[in-house]
Amino acid sequence: MSKVILITGASRGFGKIWTEAFLKRGDKVAATVRNLESLAELKAKYGDQLLPLQLDVNSRDASFAAVKAVADHFGRIDVLINNAGYGLFGAVEETSEAEARNQMETNFFGVLWLSQAVLPVMRAQQSGHIIQVSSFLGLVTLPVLGIYNASKFAVEGLSETLASEVKDFGIHVTLVE
Repeated sequence: MSKVILITGASRGFGKIWTEAFLKRGDKVAATVRNLESLAELKAKYGDQLLPLQLDVNSRDASFAAVKAVADHFGRIDVLINNAGYGLFGAVEETSEAEARNQMETNFFGVLWLSQAVLPVMRAQQSGHIIQVSSFLGLVTLPVLGIYNASKFAVEGLSETLASEVKDFGIHVTLVE
C-alpha cells in the first residue's frame, strides 16, 4: 500500500534522493522546497504523485499551511520527514546573534513547527511516523560547529520527548543520526 510522505528540504541532497526513491516505489510525496523549480523534473516525470510546495520552515504559519495543504490534497499524511536544515561553521566565540538565531530557527524550530502541525492529522488517523533528521553531532560535539551541535542536541531532546508523548496515539518518532 502506498504511503503519503511529507518531506522538507527536498531540493537537493538526501531530501531529493529520498523524494525520488519514494516516488519510484509508488508513494505519494509532498516535497517542500524554497524554489519550486528544483522539483520541475520530478514533477514532469511523476505528475500528480508529487505535490511540490514552497516552504520556509522558519515560518510557523507557513508550516501549518503546508501540512493543511498536504492533508487536503492527499487526504492523509503517513510520514513526515523533517529534513530541512544546514550546518553553520565557525567558532562559538565568533558566531553572531543573527547566525545563531538563524541556525536554531531552521534546524530546531523548523522541526518543531512541522511536528506540531502534523500531529493533529496523525492523531485523527491514529497512525503516523515522524522522522527527524538529526546528526551524530546531536550526541557528541566537534569544534567550530558549536551552534550546529546545539541545534541538533535540541532536536534530539525534543524528539525523544515527543516519542514518549505520542506513542499511545499510534504515532512513531525516529531520529536519523
